[in-house]
Amino acid sequence: MTLLLEEGKNAEIKANSTYAIVAITKHGVELARKLHSVLQTGDVYYMSKFEKGDEENAGIKMFDGSVRLLLPSLFQNYKGIILIISLGAVVRMIAPLLKDKKTDPGVVVIDDKGEHAISVLSGHLGGANELTREIAELIGAKPVITTASDVQKTIPVDLFGKRFGWVWESADKLTPVSASVVNEEHVAVVQESGEKGWWTYDRPLPDNIKTYLGIKHALEAKPSAALIVTHRNLQPQEEAILENGVLYRPKVIVLGIGCNRGTKSSEIESVIENTLTELNFSIKSVKAICTIDLKKDEEGLLEIVKKFGWEFHWYLPEELNTIPLQQPSETVFKFTGAYGVSEPAAMLYSGAKKLEIVKKKSGNVTISVAVIPFE
Repeated sequence: MTLLLEEGKNAEIKANSTYAIVAITKHGVELARKLHSVLQTGDVYYMSKFEKGDEENAGIKMFDGSVRLLLPSLFQNYKGIILIISLGAVVRMIAPLLKDKKTDPGVVVIDDKGEHAISVLSGHLGGANELTREIAELIGAKPVITTASDVQKTIPVDLFGKRFGWVWESADKLTPVSASVVNEEHVAVVQESGEKGWWTYDRPLPDNIKTYLGIKHALEAKPSAALIVTHRNLQPQEEAILENGVLYRPKVIVLGIGCNRGTKSSEIESVIENTLTELNFSIKSVKAICTIDLKKDEEGLLEIVKKFGWEFHWYLPEELNTIPLQQPSETVFKFTGAYGVSEPAAMLYSGAKKLEIVKKKSGNVTISVAVIPFE
């Protein structure tokens, strides 16, 4: 199949992979085919005049017309775009397509001889830096990455904790805080929960980045910027730390839930929100809902985890009964074979020795809350 690219019309393409690999020269086509064979993922596009006859079987797509007309569709359909085209031409062609670094795809440029792989766009959030390194290793090219935090081997503020699933409370201060990091200003890091393995370089933290036991201590040190990692909502006296700070939400809250059959998702969601507000916890830090195997097909629970992207885990009664309970229930045992549902489910998943809320009954819902221990 050959795509006919025309002015004023977006190319109708179907993405079968995460990445698009595009070439417009003879040598570029050979490189694109090589990269396709070793990358194990990627849809290849090249001009039909370089047809070799095996494109259909290889899943390669050809096009007629200017590659510039292909790019709008690629931007809409792929996470990353690998262009074997000169850097200057790429910059001119993608400029009208740029919207926001949080949504633009990662763009990597490779020269015609495959000597350099260059991270051009969305190096962090779009994954272009990581993709550049991967491509360079696969084809024996030199990776070219100019992002300051990567060059200096310091904390990339917009990627901090991303591999663990941490999310920002707000992206408003990402740019100024990043500037403080790379300009070697005093940056405070306060972590109250979440994974500890966020520093991945084989050297100590840079001298300008200091860790503090709490927000109070960090405020007293008067840093230029701050990175705060916590599942709780800050107190009014603590919020000054965010004047030039980013608040990260680690996935550490585990909700144990039991409910009557047929309980609507809206009721379950309301109980969750009210409970987290009572605890002063952020819903963005919820990691999972846990329950008993009898509820593994409960529509209300399934709708909630799908809406928020949370994990959903259920346990057999004998697994739940391995956890000593403060409030074992003979009634629950009679109907389920377990002496409790929400409490032991939350403790089993989280590994916590105590619960933030042991058991709260609200309408058709029973909820327990645990926080994955931070040691």
